Amino acid sequence: MSLTEQAILALTARALAAKIQAGELSATAAIEARQAEIVRREPVILAWQTLAAEQALQAAQLLDSRPHKGALAGVAIGVKDVIDTVDLPTGYGSALYSGFRPAWDASCVAMARRADAIILGKTVTTEFAMASPNQTRNPHNPAHTPGGSSSGSCAAVAANMAQVAYGTQTSGSIIRPASYCGVVGYKPSFGTINSTGAKVLSHSLDTIGVITRNVRDAGFASAQLASQPQLHIGDASHKPRIALFRSSNWAQAGADSQQVLESAASRLAAAGAQVSEVATPDHFSELFAMHDAVMGWEVAHALAFEHRRAEITEVTCRFLDFKAETTLAQYQQAMASIGQWRKRMQALMDGYDLFLTLAAPGEAPEGLSSTGDPAFNQAWTLLHTPCITLPAGRGPKGLPLGIQLVGRIGADAQLLQCAAWIEDHLADDSV
Repeated sequence: MSLTEQAILALTARALAAKIQAGELSATAAIEARQAEIVRREPVILAWQTLAAEQALQAAQLLDSRPHKGALAGVAIGVKDVIDTVDLPTGYGSALYSGFRPAWDASCVAMARRADAIILGKTVTTEFAMASPNQTRNPHNPAHTPGGSSSGSCAAVAANMAQVAYGTQTSGSIIRPASYCGVVGYKPSFGTINSTGAKVLSHSLDTIGVITRNVRDAGFASAQLASQPQLHIGDASHKPRIALFRSSNWAQAGADSQQVLESAASRLAAAGAQVSEVATPDHFSELFAMHDAVMGWEVAHALAFEHRRAEITEVTCRFLDFKAETTLAQYQQAMASIGQWRKRMQALMDGYDLFLTLAAPGEAPEGLSSTGDPAFNQAWTLLHTPCITLPAGRGPKGLPLGIQLVGRIGADAQLLQCAAWIEDHLADDSV
């Protein structure tokens, strides 16, 4: 019996791929259902920079004609528009590159195609994945930002227009908008998903990750995209050892976000997890200045060609002018200190599986003039740790609030297993 469109849209990425592999569902039907949802939701949300309507259907039909189907068979993916695609324009969120057509697919796009995922199109990004907002609205309330810079990817997944979407994070560009949009954002350990073919901002910080609607889909997709099968998690029965970590920026968070974090800690402890609070290390706030120094020096050089071009926005111009003030001495000092801080934070995690902390200061801000504050993201990006955000409640305006889980560098499978257990025990049908 064929599935209805709504039944198809309700499938996880794992279940959909399994049905297509088993011949119980056609990839064509799966993509047609997703494209119908785009027709319904996109006029308000504006998550897509470019849609690959014909290419996606042709890819699905070709997949249906083949006896062998890959692990991500028929899974609908959005690609952030700072990631190169050979068959679609890649504009990097900027008028400067309007209509630009790369001669290649980025590594992560090639890996998705190799596993038989279907590319639905390019999702909206802020200019060069930095600070200049773009057109996308928050699916929970279009008067609010979806966050950035992975604006379109998070909004597309939240609106169920895509099952998986690529994001990039140099500061807080996966975790924060995923929290704002009420979806799962997974920023792996630095370098887990190859970043070749993505617009470079900071070669020491840029990280490719995925946005999904649940933790297990994040692991399922990432296992293929990173060629790391251990990320496709199965058992999630281990009760995690959790360190509640408020961070030196705790006072910047709204009372509702603070309450959601504390409530999550209490609920997880009641479910059997070991939860203990750990003190924020002395001088932890130095990490934010170090992040600014590393990003500042590297961005100013990575975007040397674009700097002060007439086509880029005033916000980007000001941002680049500010970043260009970073001195070589500041950069070198930060780079020299990072290693010790990584060791220090890994040692603080001894006896725990993860840190439980905030993903963002609060709900998505009203309006589109700002994509929000990365105050709870920059340190973890600098430290190269894997991070994942889960929806955990609602704020005073009814918008999603997320929590952030931080793991050990390279221990992504362990973090995903713990995150799946936490997701199961924090299931919040209101998000």
